Amino acid sequence: MGPSRNLIIFAKAPRYGAVKRRLAAGIGDAAALRFYRETMGDLIRRVGRDPRWRTTLWVTPDGLAGRGRFWPWHMARCPQGQGDLGVRMLRALDGSGPGPALLVGSDIPGVEAAHLAEAFALLARNDVVFGPAEDGGFWLVGLRRPGRHVGLFRGVRWSTEHALADSLGNVPSHMRVGFAARLADIDDAEGYARARA
Repeated sequence: MGPSRNLIIFAKAPRYGAVKRRLAAGIGDAAALRFYRETMGDLIRRVGRDPRWRTTLWVTPDGLAGRGRFWPWHMARCPQGQGDLGVRMLRALDGSGPGPALLVGSDIPGVEAAHLAEAFALLARNDVVFGPAEDGGFWLVGLRRPGRHVGLFRGVRWSTEHALADSLGNVPSHMRVGFAARLADIDDAEGYARARA
């Protein structure tokens, strides 16, 4: 049997006024919290117990990583720690254990187990895999060998249409890059309305 596969779900504690701030500006804090809770819960139910990989929640804020009321009791949890988004994502990827690792956001409603299986298959022949988002960012990043990509997210303009392009620009030229399915990332009221329709 080959090395274990590691799935990281990157999550924020679902608290009123603390999640999906851009979305909340358009639909209100209560609706944004409800969307986030539903989306995260559905994702965990769909992929969290899949025997093809080991799933870990990497959560923020750190002080809520150990509290069970936000998280499924059966799922391992780790704090994201300090630093910008890129620093925290690399920390999770590097700390995921031996074998290839995928990291997904907890707020992408279209993610299915088949998308993740495809991404893991892509990691068998690529060093880095991205799942592009329709807004120019990405909903998934995977590394075949975590621990070797220190500068992958250096200078990335997060929450913009440049996030994927900036990250791709940091991949060394000798490394192979694969692309998983393109999915919608719901960040604002317009995207929310499209998803509901």
